[in-house]
Amino acid sequence: MIDDLDLAYDERTGKGRHRRPGGPGKMIVALVVAVVLVGGVGWYGFNMFFAAPDHSGDGTGEVTVEVRAGESAAQIAGTLVDAGVVKSAKAFVNAARDDPRSQGIQPGRYTLRREMRAEAALAMLLDLDNKILNGVTVPDGRSTKQTLDLLAKETGLPVEDFRKAAEDPVALGVPDSWFTRNDGKKVTRSVEGFLYPDTYELGEDVTAEGILKMMVQNFLTVTGEMRFAERVEAERGGISPYEALIVASLAQAEAGTTEDLGKVARVAYNRAYGDFPCGCLEMDVTVNYWLEVTGKPTKTSAEMTQDELLGVDNPYSRKLRGLVPTPINNPGKLALEGAMDPPPGDWTFFVAIDKSGRSAFADNYSDHLKNEAIARENGVL
Repeated sequence: MIDDLDLAYDERTGKGRHRRPGGPGKMIVALVVAVVLVGGVGWYGFNMFFAAPDHSGDGTGEVTVEVRAGESAAQIAGTLVDAGVVKSAKAFVNAARDDPRSQGIQPGRYTLRREMRAEAALAMLLDLDNKILNGVTVPDGRSTKQTLDLLAKETGLPVEDFRKAAEDPVALGVPDSWFTRNDGKKVTRSVEGFLYPDTYELGEDVTAEGILKMMVQNFLTVTGEMRFAERVEAERGGISPYEALIVASLAQAEAGTTEDLGKVARVAYNRAYGDFPCGCLEMDVTVNYWLEVTGKPTKTSAEMTQDELLGVDNPYSRKLRGLVPTPINNPGKLALEGAMDPPPGDWTFFVAIDKSGRSAFADNYSDHLKNEAIARENGVL
């Protein structure tokens, strides 16, 4: 029996003739078949030969997966494949590429199902009802000591683990370039200021070092998005980003309202770098920080002794010229913004004037005394 595909047409005689297997006619037939598959069948042919392997259903059972901060769609896809959630990494990456909401996947642990369509897995990651909540909230303005104590309490991990991990800020991810001062003072390397205050979702096998690294990375992400270092270097007249971070911590500690953060930062700049007579900060919050880090109880201004306020052995003394050695807490975003871009003003004095924490600012001592009188009338002083 003769196969139709083995029969060629002889142009000279108009009759069919047999052709040897593998001749040019067969190549033409193969090309025709390829055109039919790709061109004639269209999307069906493409998907048949090139689509990423994917499950067809919404999955069964339950499985826990963890998305880490800063992971790309490809990295998340690898985790899902390893956990048996999706059939291929490519299928999930394609689904994420086609859905702009995928940029909003939050770090944390999620309950998903096994053998899911990639699109369904993405939908579950975007639904916060599937997120396993195991978070800890660190408020703005906590010192590193206070932050470590809080983390130990909330996680049950030994506080000594946190203290040991906090000893080396560079090992936690703080770039060495951050530890630069342009005011002629020696740099004191400390993680103080870099443990960004926020709510953190923690995994099952979290470690003290891992938590602190997460907080440092968050600091770098936030300040990077703000262009904090670049703007400080360009706009603050030669002040380094580390010095501006110190000022942000001072504003965080001293301002009674968020509206005053930038003004307090301006006062700190004016005192440390301007024509303020002593060139010093004269802020009691720096003294209290020194008491805290040396294991002593903090005090109100009225309770502080002259030695505590002015002592030469205190590197955070009120009378220290210029800025203190390190930040005195871990400031939040609004305080960072205030130090990066403070409002213009010649203020060198401020005082809280009402019980809401609002302050009045002055550029001379005479007006400052008037503001203090208002504070006394309002029962603040």
